[in-house]
Amino acid sequence: MPYVDRQNRICGFLDIEENESSGKFLRRYFILDTQQGSLVWFMDNPQNLPVGTDCVGSLKLTYISKVSDATKLRPKAEFCFVINAGMRKFFLQANDQQDLVDWVNALNKATKITVPKLSDGQQISENQKSLPDVVGPKKQVSYRTEIIGGVPIVTQTQQEGGDSADRVEREAMHRSHSQLPYFLGRPTQEHTVIKSGYCVKQGAVMRNWKRRYFLLEENSMSYFKSDLEKEPLRMIPLKEVHKVQECKQSDIMMRDNLFEVVTTSRTFYIQADSPEEMHSWIKAVSGAIVAQRGPGRSAATMRQARRLSNPCIQRYTSRIGECSTLLQLCTCLRCVTSCLSLLLPPVRCLD
Repeated sequence: MPYVDRQNRICGFLDIEENESSGKFLRRYFILDTQQGSLVWFMDNPQNLPVGTDCVGSLKLTYISKVSDATKLRPKAEFCFVINAGMRKFFLQANDQQDLVDWVNALNKATKITVPKLSDGQQISENQKSLPDVVGPKKQVSYRTEIIGGVPIVTQTQQEGGDSADRVEREAMHRSHSQLPYFLGRPTQEHTVIKSGYCVKQGAVMRNWKRRYFLLEENSMSYFKSDLEKEPLRMIPLKEVHKVQECKQSDIMMRDNLFEVVTTSRTFYIQADSPEEMHSWIKAVSGAIVAQRGPGRSAATMRQARRLSNPCIQRYTSRIGECSTLLQLCTCLRCVTSCLSLLLPPVRCLD
């Protein structure tokens, strides 16, 4: 979903067909800057790239004549829309239908700001022409919902001019990176996958920011170099997590959509791709912690329970109980000395 950053720009990830008519869509980070009057896209969020990195492509808003839904023009490209700019048409893919509508509306609105204002009659006519392209009449279509690897997948069972198997394959290929199921890159795991996706994490030593693939399971949260890796770079047991919340230092770090996972040994700073994704991660991790510990049990309570369950602690407390009982029965010097010898190690006599 597109979001507004600190500079009042509309940002988000989209897939774009950079080479016209190639049919190959590449994932890019887009910034719609109405102040500069341009739409630019980068390999990743510029905050995660070296300072001074140039954009991959750019487009002046004055060149854009119309932005509309392109699912009929490109039936094989899911959630596709087109930007008409002079002699060139830029085809892009959104993450879902709502994402498509939001981007189309935002681009059309930004384009209208840069062109001369129309009269009231022309404005109404123009709005009536563009509205069907953006929204369009909704057709009644049946869907099938499946939960695979902990991720709900909605599949259209009836489709004009195509077959269901091809659609499922396209769905797997063009799904957003933030929603890629865990089983695509590695074999099926025994544990239930609660949430998975790409985020940007701050390093512990160099304090640099790198994009990592995160995986939340019932008892742990792990991150990998990519979704194709089998071994995690690190696994964070949920029993060590004190809290997960939106980062209060996001203004100091100059990072949007930043949240923190506080553990006994370290605080992990993680940046999501959008505010919705950030709140989704916070809710998912918090829910997994509550499910593991049970309602009303804090991290301190869990640590105390684990400490008391230690066999050494149990033997120690039982011996203390025995001694306290003996001391209550008899307070003579011999009994007190024998009880203390159970607790204290033997020492060399000074006499």
